Amino acid sequence: MDRKHILLVEDDEVFSRVMSRALLHRGYEISHAANEEDASQLIESSHVNYAILDLNLGGHTSLGLIAPLKRSNPDSRILILTGYASITTAVEAIKLGADNYLAKPADADEILSALLNNEQSSTPVDSEAAHLEPMSVRRLEWEHIQKVLNENDGNISETARQLKMHRRTLQRKLQKRPVAK
Repeated sequence: MDRKHILLVEDDEVFSRVMSRALLHRGYEISHAANEEDASQLIESSHVNYAILDLNLGGHTSLGLIAPLKRSNPDSRILILTGYASITTAVEAIKLGADNYLAKPADADEILSALLNNEQSSTPVDSEAAHLEPMSVRRLEWEHIQKVLNENDGNISETARQLKMHRRTLQRKLQKRPVAK
C-alpha cells in the first residue's frame, strides 16, 4: 500500500498526538514538527505530499514554510490551521500558495476534507462572500486590526499608532480569540 505523507507542523503537543494518531488510522504516514526549524529540516529530508501548518507557532507564523514546501513538491497540498482566523491571514496564506485555510477547533475528518478538497470554493474568502449576513461590529474590528497589523508586518507599536489605540489595549485585543461573525 502506497502511503501518503503528511507533515504536521503544530506546537500543541496534545493536539499533535491526537491528530497524528487519527491520521495514521486513516492510512497516512505522519511527520511532526513543533517549530519552523524542525519543519524545514523535514521538508528537506523527506517527500511531503500534504502539509498541515498551524498558523501561530509560539508567536511566529508558519507562512514562511509554504514556499519551501512548494519548491520541494509543487503538487503538495497545504492547509493552514489556526485558532485565530481572519480574512486577512486567509487571503495572505492563499496568495502564498496554501490550498486551504481552516479555523480551529476542527476534527480529523474536517481537516482531511479541507486538505484534500480540490475546489477553490472551499476557501474562507469565497465562503465569506456566500453568506449574506453582515459581520458583527466586534468581528469587523477584529478583521480591521488584523488587516492593519498585516500591513505593518506584525509591528504592534506601529499598528497601535495607526489605529490611534494604546499599545496595551491592542495587545489585550490580540490575545483574545476572534469573535464569531
